[in-house]
Amino acid sequence: MALADDEVELAEPALWVRQGAPPVMRRPHRHDDLELNLVHAGRLDYLFGGSYLRVEAGEVALFWGGTPHQLVDPGATPTDVSWVHIPLTEVLSWTLPAEQVAVLLRAWLVVVPATALVRDVAALFTSWHHDVLDGGHSTVVMLEAQAFVRRVLAGVAQDGSDRGRGPGRGRGPTAEPVSAPQSGAAGRAAEMAQFVAEHYRSPITASDVARAVHLSPSHAMTLFKRVVGTTVGTYIARCRVAEAQRLLITSDRTTAEIAHAAGFTAQSSFYDTFRQVCGVAPGDYRRSFR
Repeated sequence: MALADDEVELAEPALWVRQGAPPVMRRPHRHDDLELNLVHAGRLDYLFGGSYLRVEAGEVALFWGGTPHQLVDPGATPTDVSWVHIPLTEVLSWTLPAEQVAVLLRAWLVVVPATALVRDVAALFTSWHHDVLDGGHSTVVMLEAQAFVRRVLAGVAQDGSDRGRGPGRGRGPTAEPVSAPQSGAAGRAAEMAQFVAEHYRSPITASDVARAVHLSPSHAMTLFKRVVGTTVGTYIARCRVAEAQRLLITSDRTTAEIAHAAGFTAQSSFYDTFRQVCGVAPGDYRRSFR
């Protein structure tokens, strides 16, 4: 299916495509899809798991949407992008090698030049768009998308470096994050998001986040909500849930162990928060991917 701007943040996991200018994103969101972005012109600036990351024209980005992420308005820069979402349940049914699944579920973006993949990536994405709009070729699109994702991941392995962008990750030549705004509300909000991304596994509170950027709790909370569109507490919870999702899919740890590893201090709050964000209990979520 194809989605309009106001539908993107609320979309259920499904195969869908979109082409054109980036949608307006008023707050960070998350989804249980693998997302592919091809930037035809302009750029994409993401607030992704606490870091500002950029995808330039001619690059393909691949990432799991479970990590809270938000597009940042690039201003007057005209941007043209192809987007593809593939349900994570479908991706895991491909039986990818364990090391490739681990790459997909990390809190970062895999970014590669389109020229390193297939001869005409733009034409491929455009054909997927038309096929999904026509409604009769979703199986073909899924097969081609699987081959494309495998090609991206194989290229990462052959390169021998983690060509990802994210907090403290990536050794390749394209792996540097974008400099976040250094002053004003946006800069302070970025510092708070970065602090959360680095410390959410610890029992931090909104007051700890405010203290880290030398602001009073009330001022910090107001500023973060105005810039990011959600509260600090909600942002912390979403980061913890994303980590719990990753561990539920990729490990055999008990739910109690996962709750502790993801930063929850009580089983009850873990279950309540996880169900609120994902719509199902942790055990049901794990079973749905097995």
